[in-house]
Amino acid sequence: MNQDPAATANTDEALLAAFLDGDETSFTLIVRRYQGDLFQFVARFVGDSATAEDVVQDTFVQVHHSAAGFDPQRRFRPWLFTIAANKARDYLRSRGRRKEVALMSTNDDDESNGVLAVLSDDGPSPVERLHAAEQADRVRAVVAELPDHLREVLLLGYYQRLPYKEIADILDIPLGTVKSRLHAAVSKFADLYRRATAESSEPSVGSDS
Repeated sequence: MNQDPAATANTDEALLAAFLDGDETSFTLIVRRYQGDLFQFVARFVGDSATAEDVVQDTFVQVHHSAAGFDPQRRFRPWLFTIAANKARDYLRSRGRRKEVALMSTNDDDESNGVLAVLSDDGPSPVERLHAAEQADRVRAVVAELPDHLREVLLLGYYQRLPYKEIADILDIPLGTVKSRLHAAVSKFADLYRRATAESSEPSVGSDS
């Protein structure tokens, strides 16, 4: 079966090739295609939306400058996320890995489809929406507490829903390590989330009995 030329011309790799041939519009299409996903990934990684915007911008600047060095035999998306992940790690190292709870303008409905599906929204009441927002904040705080190597694989696997092979390429680790880290990340998240939930339900000291 012959591949649709229009579909082929619209692939990431084709757009990058067109950019290298002088078509700046193709690079703009790449940015529009990935800026949302990259922002969500980086914002959850570093825990700060303003920093995430800077990291995403730096990522696309590097892609723009390094496009000629891209191996056309590879897929573009893992290469792009590799650059973003490296820049996010550089930021955390420069800050001494200071943990921050994300105060981001992300959609809480995105959280409901994330790790372990801890939230749901079926037309909730205001009280239920408040409770869901508290849970979403708890999810973000727990994700921020994970070690870097577990947090990044969790974000790529559960939030970005990337295939294991792409995650392996992005993190430069074996496929089996991706699977074992993802399993460890989910277990660690579940344990931390249970603790956070238990602590939030305990009455504060000095409260009325």
